[in-house]
Amino acid sequence: MGFFAGLNDEKYDRQYSDRELTRRILGFFKTQARRLALASVVVLILAFIGAALPVAVSRMVDMLGEQPTLPAIAAVGGVLMGVGVGLWGLNWLRRSLIVRAVGDVVLDLRARAFRAAAEHDLSFYDQFSSGRIVSRITSDTNEFGQLIVIVTDVVSQIVQAVILGVVLFRTDWKLSLLLLSFLPVIFAVAAGFRALARQVTKRGMKAMSDVNAAIKETISGISIAKNFRQEESVFLSFDESNQQSYRVNIRRGFVLSLVFPTLNALSGIFVGVLIYVGGMSAEQRLVSVGAWYLFIMSLDQFFFPVLNLTSFWAQIQGGLSAAERVFALIDADPNVIQLERLDVPRLKGEVRFEDLDFHYSDKEPILSGFNLSVQPGETLALVGHTGAGKSSIAKLIARFYEFQGGRLLIDGRDIRTFDLIQYRRQLGIVSQVPFLFSGTVADNIRYAMPGVPEAEMLKLARKIGDGEWLETLPDGLQTPVGERGNRLSMGQRQLVALMRVLAQNPAIFILDEATASIDPFTEWQIQQALNLILKNTTSILIAHRLSTVKAADRIVVMQKGAIIEQGNHDELLRQGGHYAELYNTYFRHQSLSYVEEGRMRQNEIWE
Repeated sequence: MGFFAGLNDEKYDRQYSDRELTRRILGFFKTQARRLALASVVVLILAFIGAALPVAVSRMVDMLGEQPTLPAIAAVGGVLMGVGVGLWGLNWLRRSLIVRAVGDVVLDLRARAFRAAAEHDLSFYDQFSSGRIVSRITSDTNEFGQLIVIVTDVVSQIVQAVILGVVLFRTDWKLSLLLLSFLPVIFAVAAGFRALARQVTKRGMKAMSDVNAAIKETISGISIAKNFRQEESVFLSFDESNQQSYRVNIRRGFVLSLVFPTLNALSGIFVGVLIYVGGMSAEQRLVSVGAWYLFIMSLDQFFFPVLNLTSFWAQIQGGLSAAERVFALIDADPNVIQLERLDVPRLKGEVRFEDLDFHYSDKEPILSGFNLSVQPGETLALVGHTGAGKSSIAKLIARFYEFQGGRLLIDGRDIRTFDLIQYRRQLGIVSQVPFLFSGTVADNIRYAMPGVPEAEMLKLARKIGDGEWLETLPDGLQTPVGERGNRLSMGQRQLVALMRVLAQNPAIFILDEATASIDPFTEWQIQQALNLILKNTTSILIAHRLSTVKAADRIVVMQKGAIIEQGNHDELLRQGGHYAELYNTYFRHQSLSYVEEGRMRQNEIWE
């Protein structure tokens, strides 16, 4: 395995040319035109002052050489002090304008990156680590902001160097040509580091995103780790990513630390050459001592932009790599593609699969030539072993995944022609493990319908077991649920999730029923909430409880992506087929008759 093993690009990563990156970056700054224009004026003023400073000093050297009086020395000191204060003030103004403009652009870029991540379908998150996506939205956008600040500093110095170069040519063109002859050598050495610097910088950022991913996964599953006393194991997993990040960034630092010392050494050689040649010219009276001093002073200022550019090469390459990674996230092609974005009226809830083909990957076919019709208002229960394709049907109806062949029609219209935002507003979905956001019970019920008044929520809550479940909550609807709802029991989470759907009043309801054991009273309350939803919607239930299966108008039995039996509970039991087998395996022990039989057998044993 190579040094960078495990740091491969994501499938959606792209390679952008410097020209394309520059074009995209400038596009984000269009809204900051006024600030940038003012900053540009300040940069020009700074450049003229900075270029004029060594010229003024050289003239003063000549003047002092002729008549070094105390007033003349005081005047020189006063002028230089005034210039220093002026440069400080102008630099503060320039930096404040740039920082504000960059801050606004980073805010916009981060918002676009987050929106792109939020709009990607679920298959995107099946393939890519959420921790790495978080790293792009947070760390990489921040690196991008640092890039712009550094580049504006260097641009200011380059403008200053150009103005100073004009002055030097007017002073002595021969020494100026000698000065320019050094530039190709410096540019060549700097360019030699460019490709390697970009590579190691990108690897360093990817290693850091792996660390972020490891931390996120560990913190999310910390309760499981503690249950099985695997704290040491998760630390070792994190430590492996952390050590790899350390090694990669040490290599990165080693490569980048060679740039500035190398160019600084070259600059020292050039200074020696210039001092020798200029000194010979001054001795022969070909140039004045002030002009010679001007060239010696200007050498640092002339080469400083190049040296500064290379000294900040790590940050510049980091910023360009960050821009590439953020733009790749924004530009990632969606897997779910809508052919049109037509308005969606209130749906009746008819669902029809016609010869539909679907797979998560080419080697994993799930549905082949699948046909199913669900009538408006019908409650359909899907049962079958794990991997039969039940959840896939629900995810396709929700348009979380793209199917590869056939058609999926909602009220006779191709689902790929709907405006997805409008369509999903009419879907009510409860997943197998209900997810609650930090906040109160009321906040979570209002999640899909922010305008629902509390009185309406209380009215709905009291329809479920006369509202007794609310009495188990310390502060009623204002009870904090904790992170992911961890302050509530599983039954309470399910009731809150169902209340969220009740408040939404959807046309189509999808339930991936939880398998967690709950007490009979809570199950009765959940069934009451379900009944309130089922009577007003077309419902697709992935059922794990006998009470839910019995409540369905029709039961569809699936095996390996195909429908093998259909009917109601009693009909399918009489057939004695696959459903009867599932019933005896999974459902029968939940029935009242089975419980009564068990009690009778237990009593016989005691007797």
